[in-house]
Amino acid sequence: MAVQKAPRDAKPMSIGLACVIGAIAGSSITAGWGASIIVAGAVLGALMLAVSEAVARARQRPGQIPALWSRIVMSVALIAPLGWAIGKLTGAGPVVVGVVAGALAGVIGLRPQKVVLGPLVGLAVGWAFSALWGDASAAIVAATTVLAFRTLSAAIFRDPQVELLAERVKGEDLPFVVPLEARTRYVGTGYVRDLAEVLGGDYQADAADVGIVASLDELAGPAFDPTAVDPRVREFYEHTTRFALDIIPQWRLWVRPGYLLYRSLVARPLGQANVPMNQREAQRGIRSRIDTISRAGDGVVSIRGWIRSFVDNDEPIYVGIYTTYRREGHGYVSVGFPLPQASFTATLAPESRPDGGLVLTSDSDLGHPGHYLTYVDAKTGELTTLAVPGFAEQLDVYVADGELRAEHAFRVFGLPFLILHYRMHRKAT
Repeated sequence: MAVQKAPRDAKPMSIGLACVIGAIAGSSITAGWGASIIVAGAVLGALMLAVSEAVARARQRPGQIPALWSRIVMSVALIAPLGWAIGKLTGAGPVVVGVVAGALAGVIGLRPQKVVLGPLVGLAVGWAFSALWGDASAAIVAATTVLAFRTLSAAIFRDPQVELLAERVKGEDLPFVVPLEARTRYVGTGYVRDLAEVLGGDYQADAADVGIVASLDELAGPAFDPTAVDPRVREFYEHTTRFALDIIPQWRLWVRPGYLLYRSLVARPLGQANVPMNQREAQRGIRSRIDTISRAGDGVVSIRGWIRSFVDNDEPIYVGIYTTYRREGHGYVSVGFPLPQASFTATLAPESRPDGGLVLTSDSDLGHPGHYLTYVDAKTGELTTLAVPGFAEQLDVYVADGELRAEHAFRVFGLPFLILHYRMHRKAT
């Protein structure tokens, strides 16, 4: 895979930003110790962060993210002013500040185990400060908590959460990525219409009798024989708009609080990945439609956007761009979920079920299946892509008791957190 280095002017910019962050961190840690010490703290903090950033950038290789030690230094510097603000505004003691800083670091770590570990480390650090240095500043407590948490979690969790896969490459270099970004902060159900204005071609809203794939034959490979698929499963994929969907979400209890926060702060304002919280909400009804963009002249559909929204107000649930491609005798499905100036792609490998069903999974020994977060440069169209190995999903579509069903299961770092149960039935003509 071709990987390019970032432009040379990116290093001076990052070092300058590191100086600013270091100065703020240094002044936060020394706040209350007198003006001269605060100034010295700001200067020392700026110098330390600048040196750290310069060394990390000099040693960074193409296709790598900055070294772990430099990321730890930066996270410690970022939490210090936040700790100072918590102490200044609330007067909280070391235990409270430690728990809050640890909880924040754990949530940012994404891994469920880190979410639990963060507050525990914060509690231990806060208790230690209460016993040994009760009047320590909140900035020092927060910085120490994050330092301890990041160091401990690095020793325990050695598999990477994200990997820099490619930097500033062309779209054709990453066939498993759907490089279609949102050009506004809100994705919404009108995304494909807006995309058609940018790309050209013939736009069709709520296209009749189309599927999320043109043909299951495009997915043929050693693990999948399209001729063995139940005709009803084939029809669903090739003529998706003939079917209506009922959905029952099954969230694990441990993920619900975090998902409620994510949904309120991210999903709804973004108009993307807004999954129903429970069955009662799903009973609002799911509207399923496919908007298409066809090449001008020949009418061949080039883009298929499967849009799922709530019936009562058309609030978006998912907006996904479905594509297929073949490499070395294998067929794949890649689904791109547009984000502002970015895209999250799920690339799945097909497998046959003994009962004539179809499995699409990211858990594969092949090189392409997986999940990828891609930034799309607005000027050049070049892609910078992160692989997200801790995320996994599997979609099973099958017929049971004469009814077409699907189960869409999601895991994060091996822990199941959501299953979407679908029932598909033909729309009334």
